[in-house]
Amino acid sequence: MPSIELRNVNNFACRDINMTVADGELLVLLGPTGAGKTTLLNIISGLIEYEGSVLFDGSPTEGTPTNRRGVGYLFQDLVLFPHLTVSSNITYGLRMQKWGLEAIDARLRELMDSMNIHHLAGRYPRDLSGGEKQRVALARAIAPYPKVLLLDEPFNNLDMRTTKYLRIEFRKILKELGLTAIFVTHSLKEAQEMADRIAVLDRGRLEQIGSPREIFFDPHGEGVSDFLGSPNILECDGYHVLGNGLVAAECNGMEIIVPYEGNSVRKIAISPGDVYLSRNRPPGPHLNRFQGVISKAIPRGSVMRFTVRIGNREIDAELPRDIAEAQDLREGMEAFIILKLRCLRIL
Repeated sequence: MPSIELRNVNNFACRDINMTVADGELLVLLGPTGAGKTTLLNIISGLIEYEGSVLFDGSPTEGTPTNRRGVGYLFQDLVLFPHLTVSSNITYGLRMQKWGLEAIDARLRELMDSMNIHHLAGRYPRDLSGGEKQRVALARAIAPYPKVLLLDEPFNNLDMRTTKYLRIEFRKILKELGLTAIFVTHSLKEAQEMADRIAVLDRGRLEQIGSPREIFFDPHGEGVSDFLGSPNILECDGYHVLGNGLVAAECNGMEIIVPYEGNSVRKIAISPGDVYLSRNRPPGPHLNRFQGVISKAIPRGSVMRFTVRIGNREIDAELPRDIAEAQDLREGMEAFIILKLRCLRIL
């Protein structure tokens, strides 16, 4: 599969984009609505005009029609043909490329095996669940052996449980196929679970590119920090292994239990939106629960940002504004926080 290189790419929505996607890499484009993520996919596929150059394996693609660039595109709204069965949807592109019947049948069987969708072959899109439609759409996109696969927020309209499952499944499939892929999302959690590397876009500019840990622990510039929610980053003074895949880390007077994978624990990070905050003592086991005093309460649109002082350490938390107002949380008030174990990131 080819590498992708963008050189000085500009148009109405993108500004001086320079980046490289390695052969077989899964790069996630992350950013808020209107950042230029979908526009960049359309540039790579040749669907819209642009200045600069897009290269596959070092060869410029300018002048190559979209249907000859070898790009598979999974759109947000999927665009499955309602009048065609699952089998006919998957093989549509192959028939347009004049594949022989035996080759089409072999490729269809191969894709249905890898996607585990044999039982859906004769159904129509109206009879499929959201997750089933996603698997069919992915099978159709990769059927003609594309060089590059572009995915534009394919899980945006699915429930959280289905989305979680498909993230794991899609990443596994893409890695097994060795495809060079670019995946668009506005969800940091989705980006962290899917990406080899993350490219953060803001107002058409590439603000930062790096591994999920690099982006989360070392955000560059206010734009990236604001989008990530300025995560709490705690320096660890030491730690001891508890067993059962857990370790207790000492962070400036706070003992925090985190998952343990055998590596040293130097820093712990958690987004403010993942910090539980309440004026009442929460029930349950005393795990990563702390009591402090609210030192700041700042409105930010539909959320409230709170800073809670615990000893000589401050932790930021965000709550939806209506929930914060219902609890009447204010500066100077004692409050309780929980650092949710599943949301902690370790460096």
